[in-house]
Amino acid sequence: GLGIGITIGGIGVGSALTPPITAWIMVNFGWQMAFYAAGLLGLFMAGLWYWYATDHPQDHPHVNQAEIDLILSKDSVIASPALGQIPWKVFSRSPTVWWLVLSYTCLGYVAYVYMSWFYIYLVDERGFGELRGAFFASTPFIAMTIFCPLGGWATDKAVRSLGKNKGRAYIGTAGMGLASLCIFGGAHIPNAYLAILFLSLGAGWLYFTVGAFWSTTTDLSKTYAGTLSGLMNTGGNIGGTISPTLTIWIADGFGWAWALGFAAAIAFLGAILWLGVKPGDGLK
Repeated sequence: GLGIGITIGGIGVGSALTPPITAWIMVNFGWQMAFYAAGLLGLFMAGLWYWYATDHPQDHPHVNQAEIDLILSKDSVIASPALGQIPWKVFSRSPTVWWLVLSYTCLGYVAYVYMSWFYIYLVDERGFGELRGAFFASTPFIAMTIFCPLGGWATDKAVRSLGKNKGRAYIGTAGMGLASLCIFGGAHIPNAYLAILFLSLGAGWLYFTVGAFWSTTTDLSKTYAGTLSGLMNTGGNIGGTISPTLTIWIADGFGWAWALGFAAAIAFLGAILWLGVKPGDGLK
């Protein structure tokens, strides 16, 4: 939980830096330059990955012997023999897989509201200028950066105390439930700065659940954790695909309070779905 929380928290760092830097580039050099800069950064990161990463942990100069021994131990996925074809039928018969994917679809929907429209919301609805709006548009992603590893630590601690079923589900339900309350509150608070605070907390609580989500795929099956993670992330991307279009449609037709209120309802649905997630029971 903690490890994946720290890793996914990196999304918050990058997303927090993007609005102010992009706005500054657009104001001073034009919107095209923002895309050129993003492309160059992508090429740089690809080169860095190619130079630093290795196919096997034991080939990496910064992996010590103790880490190699742990990775290659008899309990690790790498040391386990291949079990043949991926058990798609088993996945389809396991209720936890369905509830997990559907709940992550809800997370994806809400996350992409922030990624796609939060800056526009601040400028058009709350009256911030371009650069000032870009500065405050970073706050939800700063919250994600903080809450993501915190949630990973919390779910690991909860699992040790309560077991996998309660330890994952309690964190998932609480995080998405609190995200729902904060988003709904932020959408209806008249004061713009208090609204930003509540909406940012909503983003933070949303990502508080990430450690529980991704750890659950490993809890269900270490051998097929990659496939399960891919299924779950597909759900998240489906939610993220729907979110940008539906959000602005609701905002244009009914107002931003309704658009954000709908996102809050989706987060609450994600919390309810967590009640059916039982990773300790395994695949069925």
